[in-house]
Amino acid sequence: MSGISIVIIGLVVAVIYGMLTYNKLIALRNYVQESWSDIEVQMKRRYDLIPNLLESVKGYMKHESATLEKVIQARNSAMAPHSSMEEVAQSENVLTGALKSVFALSENYPDLKANQNFLQLQQELRDTEDKIQAARRFYNGNVMAYNTRVEMFPSNIVASWFKFETREFFELADGEDAARQPVAVKF
Repeated sequence: MSGISIVIIGLVVAVIYGMLTYNKLIALRNYVQESWSDIEVQMKRRYDLIPNLLESVKGYMKHESATLEKVIQARNSAMAPHSSMEEVAQSENVLTGALKSVFALSENYPDLKANQNFLQLQQELRDTEDKIQAARRFYNGNVMAYNTRVEMFPSNIVASWFKFETREFFELADGEDAARQPVAVKF
């Protein structure tokens, strides 16, 4: 084999590797986008359930209007457009904490705890929260696979050529994570 043949074979191998890596990066990026879409679907479901829950709670919890207002504000904040994954996570954590407060306060209203509508909505919200957690784990797994491919050598060369950038994980914010803190109920 001549030197030219070796160079041509080397170039062909490099081009094939570049094409395969590019296609893999595209597939991983699409998995990340799809899994984010799954999170958004479940969050929308939760946003839609909250007004029904609050409506069923209003009559029972007349003295707890501040708690109900916090839930409404948290829902509105979570539904607003966000510029980063950190902002989304933070607003979702606030909403989760506000919902926990409503459920904790419901313990003081036996009639509310026995209300079928409230119990059904509470169960649906718990189910939705579980689905959101599963979707977050799926999203973070896809982000990890994508980021690993974007950052590891030699695929990072192809990633930098085509401007693939790492994605943020959907994480609880340190120090401000309402989802990790116990609910404070004050009377």
